[in-house]
Amino acid sequence: MGITLRERSRGLLIRTLTGDEYEPLPPTVQNILDQESLRWIFVGGKGGVGKTTNSCSIAVQLAAVREKVLLISTDPAHNLSDAFCQKFTKVPMLVNGFDNLYAMEIDPNSSMQEMMDTNSDDAGMTSGLQELAFAIPGVDEAMSFAEVMKLVKSMDYSAVVFDTAPTGHTLRFLSFPSVLDKALGKLSDLGGRFGPMISQFSSMMGQAAPNQEDMFSKLESMRTVIQEVNAQFQDPDKTTFICVCISEFLSLYETERMIQDLAGFNIDTHNIIVNQLLYPKKGSNCEQCNVRAKMQAKYLNQINDLYEDFHVIKLPLLTQEVRGVESIKKFSKMLLEPYVPTQE
Repeated sequence: MGITLRERSRGLLIRTLTGDEYEPLPPTVQNILDQESLRWIFVGGKGGVGKTTNSCSIAVQLAAVREKVLLISTDPAHNLSDAFCQKFTKVPMLVNGFDNLYAMEIDPNSSMQEMMDTNSDDAGMTSGLQELAFAIPGVDEAMSFAEVMKLVKSMDYSAVVFDTAPTGHTLRFLSFPSVLDKALGKLSDLGGRFGPMISQFSSMMGQAAPNQEDMFSKLESMRTVIQEVNAQFQDPDKTTFICVCISEFLSLYETERMIQDLAGFNIDTHNIIVNQLLYPKKGSNCEQCNVRAKMQAKYLNQINDLYEDFHVIKLPLLTQEVRGVESIKKFSKMLLEPYVPTQE
């Protein structure tokens, strides 16, 4: 009898399995496609492991079974345009060759200037929002995130796939709902208590008094959206996170750290994509290929042992880039049909 102990930030998860009871989960993302209640799918991992290619592939497969799918890049170094060979902007655009797959590229680290411009007719309110943005660390990023989520929520997408930035940025991105909810809650309380005083002080200083009611009404409506999004992110029926890694020590280490952090955010994850695997042909004289394949096999065994309760998808290192709709469609099939290497 084997006992696997895995310590997560939620506590100890103890699974006791015998050889007869244990059956590996299917090495595909079919479970993602079958879970019709899923609305938010995050794809993330260490830099350079193939997140964009896999997020595009997942979006393509979802588009085959969902009514309307949106693919969003939150990585400041956007790659969606390169992957699909089509220029995308901060506004959702239909992907060439599809009638129900849209893509957009946003930067949650951007300033709030665009948001301010929408209130340019109310100088007091704009000034108030600017002061608010810089008063609390991280609120400018979080409020940019809130604006994006308001946009996405206003559109009727049955599934939204996030091509996220490398791990550290992604974890901060996922913490925005909590950060913003707490910040806006405090600010609303302060606004109720000190709003009249602020208006009076602004008048004494000869400045235009911000429209307190409008400003805090906007913040409160934003807070409502964020609370709803936060609840959905923590609902495993609506949200999941797909980890992408390669079979090397640093990538495996960062994947485990990310899974523990995701558990801390109460975000579900049960799929891992192991990308760029080498499968040297039998009798190959490529010493470098054989050495790296042996190293990868060692870490792949650790991944199989550590994540036996996950769907582990194994993808090969390809000899060409995956660019363009047809290449992505072809690559995406390996997420549903496990790759079988040829030994000849």
